[in-house]
Amino acid sequence: MLHTISLSLALFASWLLLSGFFTPLLLGLGVASVVLIVWVAHHMDVIDHEGHHIHLTKRAFTYWPWLITEIVKSNFHIARAIISRDMPIQPSILKVRSTQKTELGQVVYANSITLTPGTVTIGVNKDIVTVHALTQGAAGDLQTGEMDRRVTNMEAHPDSHDPLVKATQGPIQ
Repeated sequence: MLHTISLSLALFASWLLLSGFFTPLLLGLGVASVVLIVWVAHHMDVIDHEGHHIHLTKRAFTYWPWLITEIVKSNFHIARAIISRDMPIQPSILKVRSTQKTELGQVVYANSITLTPGTVTIGVNKDIVTVHALTQGAAGDLQTGEMDRRVTNMEAHPDSHDPLVKATQGPIQ
């Protein structure tokens, strides 16, 4: 039931943001379309914890600000490397271990790496993520394991006993 309510609210909020109309007729049509979609999804039995990850919502509010801060810092780091006269660019390929338990967690981790300037995820194989880093600083930041730990904490499933999963991460030898 909680997933159904959450899906309804998410769909209506998305509809409202994308349409931008606030007249009673259009709001009513929006509610009707959301009710129809949720009814069909419920009868198709596609509303579950795997298809709609509401347990990530609360933790995402702490992860996204941290990621945005990292993206901004990385932008300045890469811009300084490119503008600098000696251009300290040292491209490298590295492999880091991912400690996420679900495919969704691994996708969030791989995409977070790619969103951060100076690093691009080029492959994911089970718990090993292959990354291209533009500078040694970008590679070093990734090897600290901070991003991996934060993604693992964000994806911690509600039925896990420890909500803040302790993750050990580092380069693959």
